[in-house]
Amino acid sequence: MNQIAAGEVVDRPAAALKELMENSLDAGAQSVAVELVEGGVRRMRVVDDGAGIERDDLPLALARFATSKIATLEDLERAGTLGFRGEALASIGAVARLALASRRAGERHAWRIACEAGQVSAVEPAALASGTTVDVEDLYFNTPARRKFLKSESTEYARCDEAFTRIALSRPGVAFSLSHNGRRTMHLAPESLRARAARLVGEDFAKDAVEASGESSRARLTGLVAPPGFTRANRDAQFLFVNGRFVRDKVVAHALREAYADVMHHDRHPAYVLFLEMDPALVDVNVHPAKSEVRFRDSSAIHQFAFHAVSRALSGTIENRGQPPVSRPAEPVPGFQQALEAAQPAQRYEAFFSSAIVDERREAPAVAAEAPTLGFALAQLHGVYVLAQNAAGLVLVDMHAAHERIVYEGLKDALDSSTLPSQPLLVPIPMTAAAEEVEQAVQGGEALQQLGFDVAASGPRSLVIRAVPAMLADLDAQGLLRSVLGEMREFGASRVLIERRNELVSTMACHAAVRANRSLTIPEMNALLRRMEQTERAGSCNHGRPTWVQFGMADLDRLFMRGR
Repeated sequence: MNQIAAGEVVDRPAAALKELMENSLDAGAQSVAVELVEGGVRRMRVVDDGAGIERDDLPLALARFATSKIATLEDLERAGTLGFRGEALASIGAVARLALASRRAGERHAWRIACEAGQVSAVEPAALASGTTVDVEDLYFNTPARRKFLKSESTEYARCDEAFTRIALSRPGVAFSLSHNGRRTMHLAPESLRARAARLVGEDFAKDAVEASGESSRARLTGLVAPPGFTRANRDAQFLFVNGRFVRDKVVAHALREAYADVMHHDRHPAYVLFLEMDPALVDVNVHPAKSEVRFRDSSAIHQFAFHAVSRALSGTIENRGQPPVSRPAEPVPGFQQALEAAQPAQRYEAFFSSAIVDERREAPAVAAEAPTLGFALAQLHGVYVLAQNAAGLVLVDMHAAHERIVYEGLKDALDSSTLPSQPLLVPIPMTAAAEEVEQAVQGGEALQQLGFDVAASGPRSLVIRAVPAMLADLDAQGLLRSVLGEMREFGASRVLIERRNELVSTMACHAAVRANRSLTIPEMNALLRRMEQTERAGSCNHGRPTWVQFGMADLDRLFMRGR
């Protein structure tokens, strides 16, 4: 029975390492050293300088479901420690040879206890300066069926390294070290989050990452998010910590994906290191054997909170490249009618550039330290790129991509200022639905109306659609409604319609933006630069492509080998 239970908690060396390191952090350790041999299968040693364990508590530490972190049911509901079930040491001891030595502050010497295949030894004196040392040898020596399913040494070590990275990233103020087969592979001193992220996620991420922060009455979000230009082909650089615990949560992951939707290609993935702090009573961490998943009491509120916090971090003008956000003027998008239909190109261009005032002094600007972020225009290259000079050097702007972002943000603002218009159907559409879909449609009727839907239940497993969002009337109404109801049920809110609307608006903006090969005057180019500086997410177009690139004087000097 112990071996079966151990398989749920300790399914591989990385799981054992995670449990031991979390115990060290729960004990208040400021330094944690990890030693591995043969990927952690042959030997695993974790040494910390935490509070230690009392002599009389050592046998209890190896007893199943014995824990000092939970005393009452209320403590379980408000669990604030990384471990709380009292399973880890007992589970490891059931399938390995485990030795535990610990010394509390003020004690004359340390005490040691051992466990081999579930058999616990007597407590005996030991030599240890302070803290706790756990030695685990020959993992799964008594369960050969499980041992043969372990991967190669390099694979198991890679999993251990991944677990080590997650925990080290969660506590940048704690020192960590890792060695494998006698070779020190990592040593981390206490440092800032950005410095720790540079070591563990990558210097390129830490260099460009934007600080994200948000606070409400129930939650607080802090951390680093990568700008849209920094993307990954997979999700290996996504770290979310809820009350200090690394988790993979689909609610928050969906919210973050939505925050990047307007600035990242759909085939790419964002990178982030985020910390969500909240009252432990509002989140259930006891829903997965490995405690890698959580369940929020109000998932809808957390989804909206995370979405808006990261959206604010990404919405700084000129993509937060060292510049503070600039407030956007509340004005309609030039060149567009109130019905949001694109005007004729000539009218649109004239309206957009009508504010450009010919100023001969700006045609050959003398860039000062207080010059605008994007500087002043110098020339146009092949009717596609705008060359500008700022205090740092040369700025190269893709004028179509930049104008596309400006138009897109303006259209979104115009639509966000009111509820989505609804279009009644001449012939209502009947729809077969699951019982939970019918229940969600009835309970969320008001929310559906704000999204442009008019839906009513016509039976225990059927709905009737009487109106749809006007902008999306040509889409599959039944499929769209199912998606909306699914998101409302899973995340407490739906952004399906917003996504579809934004796709349509993106197409409109692409067609409405100034085309390549159109000649612009210097004042028109300067007008474009100023509007970029006032537009959110202006560092990339709607499809995630960059709108401008900065070449510093040092970069240009290197190209021409100046100073060599």
